[in-house]
Amino acid sequence: MADYNAKPLVKVEGLYRYYGARCAVSNLGFTLSRGEILGLLGPNGAGKTSTLQMLAGNLAPSAGAIHIDGIDLLDEPLAAKAKLGYLPELPPLYPDLTVDEYLDYAAALRRVPAGRRAAAVANARERCGLKDVGRRLIGNLSKGFQQRVGIAQAILHAPAVVILDEPTVGLDPIQIREIRELIRELGKEHGVILSTHILPEVQAVCNRVQIIHKGKLVFSDSLKGFAERMDATSLVLECRQLPGIKELQALPGVASVEKLDKRRARLRFAADADPAEEIATLAVKGKWGLKGLSPEYKSLEQVFVELTTGDEPDAEPVSAAQSGVQPRQDGAPRLTP
Repeated sequence: MADYNAKPLVKVEGLYRYYGARCAVSNLGFTLSRGEILGLLGPNGAGKTSTLQMLAGNLAPSAGAIHIDGIDLLDEPLAAKAKLGYLPELPPLYPDLTVDEYLDYAAALRRVPAGRRAAAVANARERCGLKDVGRRLIGNLSKGFQQRVGIAQAILHAPAVVILDEPTVGLDPIQIREIRELIRELGKEHGVILSTHILPEVQAVCNRVQIIHKGKLVFSDSLKGFAERMDATSLVLECRQLPGIKELQALPGVASVEKLDKRRARLRFAADADPAEEIATLAVKGKWGLKGLSPEYKSLEQVFVELTTGDEPDAEPVSAAQSGVQPRQDGAPRLTP
């Protein structure tokens, strides 16, 4: 359970990233606390990968600030990166090494003291379900076990924040369930950022959702808030004698009517309205021969498409100079007032 009163493990403010004249990430800001699993969603080209690379310290932002467990990533990159674990979409594995050899090497890169490496490797193997494959070559492991090795290298130095980019791509259903369970376990002790294209995965493991569209944040809320967007906003009415369109449009709470066939019509209403009971009462009184009145719920995919197909976030391409993004005197980026 996230402690929302605690100091955030990740704090992002006014993050921008330009590639020439194209703005890939625009004024992005959010926080992440311990115990949270944040799902980062967006269509291809939305800016997710650029965002993750900036959070991991692999890509310099054009402007903005990133703090990892209170440490400025731009001013103290080594100290901030020590608090991070990162699994890119393609895990950085060496197929000719055994699992133990690779994790020991990764621990050395992470500056885990030599006397503690064996314990760190053993702990990461146990948490990731790799106890019995320590002496096997990585190249001989299944895709699911290779993903586990990739996650193990990301957590063996006990980071505060774990960033996972598409961790279940290419896995079979059983492997996907196992990796999702592992992510849920990681979320109990770390702050986790999960980037995925698999919408049900967000429902399965995340407690917060952020959607990026054309470089901008178009949705940020708890999973509960995201689910509320899936509530019914239309009813399908079926009657033996369907009233006329004008009569249906005059019903209390009905915003619009779409006739589906001779006996069925779709009645749309505002999110804060629920006219079903009154419509049923009027149908009985009017002797319409009511046969059915059922709510239509939005799917997760429909909500995602609605949030990521609008044109509003886009604008004419501008250069970093035109937008007011200039480097600071000390070389780090900033926004001009």
